[in-house]
Amino acid sequence: MLMVSMGVSIDGFITDRDGGFAWGPPSDEQFDFHLEQVSGLGGLLLGRRLYETMLPWETDPAMRSSDTYAAFADVWTALPKVVFSRTLDRVERNARLADAPLEEEIARMLAATDRDVEIGGPTLAAPAIEQGLVDEFHLFRQPVLVGGGTRLLPPVRETIQLELLATRTFGDRVVYEHYRRVGAAA
Repeated sequence: MLMVSMGVSIDGFITDRDGGFAWGPPSDEQFDFHLEQVSGLGGLLLGRRLYETMLPWETDPAMRSSDTYAAFADVWTALPKVVFSRTLDRVERNARLADAPLEEEIARMLAATDRDVEIGGPTLAAPAIEQGLVDEFHLFRQPVLVGGGTRLLPPVRETIQLELLATRTFGDRVVYEHYRRVGAAA
């Protein structure tokens, strides 16, 4: 399955008007949940900005400041990644630059694993959502209204019916919502 997983404000933004997201760092409880979720992935498709945001997990020893952080860094580093960028000419470690259209890269990544694949970054995810290629949405609703910024979900031309599979409220009042697109294979 292809999935989107992201922290989002109540009003649907992953960054505020200034491009910041300091309002959304995960609690220890959430971080453990993310570690479990990422450990189950078979690969990642990333836009340039998300790739660069997450690259320190692979390159900065300071990111290994606890056992949990070190475990996340190990899992993240080991995952195969395809990075979509018009400006990068190289990527690090277990990543490669996309060399085919998005649909082909998605199909290639899904065929290479028997696990779920995550697509990250709203600009990259938008066309996959619009084309009905995203099977699941994992949203971490932050208890904040930011009033503008980068939207997680694109406007869609046709209604996409979703089934709510699970919710969880973390101690810091962040609400996790897990949806599957109606008609997507389980």
